[in-house]
Amino acid sequence: MSPSSNGDSPLSATGTMTTTISANIMRQFPMPNRDFSVEIPSPQLMASTNGVNALKSPTSLKSNRTPSFSREGILGSAQKARNLSQSSDNRPDNVSNGLQQQQKGSSDEGMNPLKRRNTDAGLDYPRRRATIACEVCRSRKSRCDGTKPKCKLCTELGAECVYREPGIKLDAGDKLILERLNRIESLLQMNMVGGHPNGMAMSHDSPNMSNGTALSGDNLMMPGSGGFTSIIPSGGLGTWSANSNNISTMPKVHTNAALHLLQWPMIRDLVSRPYDPQILLQLEMAREPLHSLTKTPCVDLSNTNAYIEAYFDRVNVWYACVNPYTWRSHYRIALSNGFREGPESCIVLLVLSLGQASLRGSISRIVPHEDPPGLQYFTAAWALLPGMMTSNSVLAAQCHLLAAAYLFYLVRPLEAWNLLCTTSTKLQLLLMTPNRVPADQRELSERIYWNALLFESDLLAELDLPHSGVVAFEENVGLPCGFEGDEQESVGRDDLWYFLAEIALRRLLNRVSQLIYSKDSMASTTSLEPVVAELDFQLTQWYESLPLPLQFPFTRTMLADPVQTVLRLRFFACRTIIYRPYILAVLDNEQAMLDPSVRESCHKCLEASIRQLEHIAAHHAGHMPYLWQGALSIVSQTLLVMGATMSPSLSSILWSLVPHRETIDQIINDVVVEIERYAVLSPSLSLSAEIIKEAEARRRAFLSG
Repeated sequence: MSPSSNGDSPLSATGTMTTTISANIMRQFPMPNRDFSVEIPSPQLMASTNGVNALKSPTSLKSNRTPSFSREGILGSAQKARNLSQSSDNRPDNVSNGLQQQQKGSSDEGMNPLKRRNTDAGLDYPRRRATIACEVCRSRKSRCDGTKPKCKLCTELGAECVYREPGIKLDAGDKLILERLNRIESLLQMNMVGGHPNGMAMSHDSPNMSNGTALSGDNLMMPGSGGFTSIIPSGGLGTWSANSNNISTMPKVHTNAALHLLQWPMIRDLVSRPYDPQILLQLEMAREPLHSLTKTPCVDLSNTNAYIEAYFDRVNVWYACVNPYTWRSHYRIALSNGFREGPESCIVLLVLSLGQASLRGSISRIVPHEDPPGLQYFTAAWALLPGMMTSNSVLAAQCHLLAAAYLFYLVRPLEAWNLLCTTSTKLQLLLMTPNRVPADQRELSERIYWNALLFESDLLAELDLPHSGVVAFEENVGLPCGFEGDEQESVGRDDLWYFLAEIALRRLLNRVSQLIYSKDSMASTTSLEPVVAELDFQLTQWYESLPLPLQFPFTRTMLADPVQTVLRLRFFACRTIIYRPYILAVLDNEQAMLDPSVRESCHKCLEASIRQLEHIAAHHAGHMPYLWQGALSIVSQTLLVMGATMSPSLSSILWSLVPHRETIDQIINDVVVEIERYAVLSPSLSLSAEIIKEAEARRRAFLSG
């Protein structure tokens, strides 16, 4: 089933492919082709203790790491040729030009205009003239007889006779492309030299323009004494460049955060005062710390088996960062240490805390002022974290990641970010030199890396936080392929499929922020149209490339599978923000709706918003990892719907999406009630609840008046 409302892709595969290929080369930096596709046999369903169909991960493919999950993207093989540029100066305008240029070539040679061979070169010159002149004859503008190894003139002069390699016939468009590529290479070299006055050795190879991501052209290649190569970001450890040529990362400055909607026409009238977009961060910074962490931990180990089982059944699917095949070994080491020292003890305690928490459902339904489940184990693990802070091992990074996961569960995003930064620093130290990661921990390090990158991106989407710099190593980190270990030692499944799908979707969300919501993004709906169509196509390809047990139905009913539920909600959230600028255009000027393409885009945006909000209880399925992020997404979509009800043209679209007009009011009321339940969990969510409640009261007053 296609996710688009009419079942069709916004762009035909052929037309878009040829458009974006040419546009890619002519712009300064190509989009990294790092998404992945599942190129392995169809996964098998396994029975789960919680009644959820699970996928068997491809652990048998571990011996062949690279082919298992290629970097072409879960968006499908068509994505290989469907990349957008992140250039801020030529972004949408060259798309149509690129299509015209590409249609001139044959289908076989159109994939790369620079590889078109000159099969009729001899027809370009008079018959008696050599088709290829040597360099000496060219410089003297003399007729060359083409004799090899030396032409007649070079023989007479005693000069070295050198012929150019035949092959490429360049038209005006090709020459423009080469000029742009040469300019890009010069700029990159200048940046590298300017950033390193100490004269460190640099690679003299041209940047890999066809697969450029965070590392190509911005790094130093430094030969080490041991014969290995170390790859270090040009700004040093922990840096982030605003000019990074990887558009699958969050931009430094963007307008995608939920509270930015309060600056939109109509929507800004729903609040009594303006809100600084930094207010959520300020509230979280002023928040009181967890007092229970200062108490002496008291750990009850009488029910550990149930919590371990719950972790691998309900939690590991989101993070995929604990190896079920080596778990018993970790547990034995922790037990021998009395759970008082070592990374194994810390990991076991954090697994117990997350496992116990998962058995209680959403934390939003726990009685206020009651200790959240798992806190006793987390407190014991917290006492061990200082020792992990000074260790730079993979297991120490795993400890910090799992601790951040529990803080996300507690809806403490800023504390979780602090631990993610520590995780990021350790990962960067490990990844600077490939042989620093033991071979048996490489898979674990990759999963920790992607977790850190995913959750940092989620936080950067809503809070103006410093970038950790871990994204600079993305090109060096492989995609997870499956844990190795003794099957007989396994205590649970190695659920990997959701994690892989989430990596691809998060990167797509980052591309949306880069291309639509960054400071250099397009301003008009006309220039936005090809970019939006391409991003929506990529979202469609992402869905269609999911393994069948993960492909959620597009029905209007709630789903029993929590993984499908979360993926469907994330899908609609992504589709909403892709088309959201069209809502802004109409709120700013109702006449914009006269454009049929604008009306269609508004319909897609509002439809995705309603689909995300119509079953508010469905969001509980992702409350373990996503409560805070999901709540702000709900707030932004609700503000969007509220503004739409105040617009004559947008409200007519809304009424067509629901059976009764009262349905919209009921959806908004359900959101207000739900967000109020989150208010006790976080000061930023408390403010969000106040905003959404006031906005609804003012909306009803506006409509009644």
